[in-house]
Amino acid sequence: MSGLVNSDEQRADGMLVHHVNEGTLWNLPQWSALPRKDQSTPDFEQVYSAGFSGLQVYAPNADASKANLSLSGMARILDGTTCDATIAQHKAWGFQATTLHLGTGFETLDAGKTLVQAVLDASARHSQPVFIETHRATITQDPARTLDLIAAFPEMRFNADLSHWYTGQEMRYGDFEAKLDKLQPFFERVRFMHLRMGHSCEMQTPLFLLRENQAWEDYCLLWSLCMRGFLNTAEQDERFFAVPELLPASVSYQGRLHTINYARLNDPSNPSSELSDRWLEALELKTLIESLWLEATNKVLGPTL
Repeated sequence: MSGLVNSDEQRADGMLVHHVNEGTLWNLPQWSALPRKDQSTPDFEQVYSAGFSGLQVYAPNADASKANLSLSGMARILDGTTCDATIAQHKAWGFQATTLHLGTGFETLDAGKTLVQAVLDASARHSQPVFIETHRATITQDPARTLDLIAAFPEMRFNADLSHWYTGQEMRYGDFEAKLDKLQPFFERVRFMHLRMGHSCEMQTPLFLLRENQAWEDYCLLWSLCMRGFLNTAEQDERFFAVPELLPASVSYQGRLHTINYARLNDPSNPSSELSDRWLEALELKTLIESLWLEATNKVLGPTL
């Protein structure tokens, strides 16, 4: 990993890519500020006009593509034998990158290595950027296991969904700064981030409740460390994806309603009683990331003249 800091091109202009995860747009209450084409279809032209260049999806979305939104992909892989077909399909669909939930979290380290090898092989075979996501119930559910996998496969690259560690591993319990130091090999390999904020006991908290909370500063620092790690190690053709993923309280999947308890509700029996507008929060996170990116590039590469 040579890094931009050692490159003839000393700026990171154009390397920050703003996509939004489609889950952010699922089941938005009718009072959301995001216009709709109809009751269930967001106005993707407004998404594009707001400064998002792409949408992260499970499968192609014709309405988003018509609005000039590029697509990035996401999937879950439980068995290495299905990895090649999934990544080949994402490449055929024209997805700019793919993020993966990999495994169940019950794998031995050796079994986890087998899954990672399958991902790396398929990514190379199909020339598709693939970023393994830090997520509960996967092989990257805890930082120590993730660092062990990095030691075995330095070429791994990640989607940092850090809420799964910040809350799931209660990162503020103990020496927070020492944990960040140990995670430097991870920060250097982040190429994609799912953006949300929570606190020690809640993974997705309305932003207006966090602005004076220690968690706000912690997430800004974590995201900044990922950006600095990228800028210190990335090749010129690599991109850094910043993607709000603010999920609703429940989702429909394969004909069933699943309660996932991400968005906080005033009334648990009323899915429209969300405490905040996830679309407006996505815009706020986009603005925050742009500010952090500027600080990171100035720190790593020096200020523009």
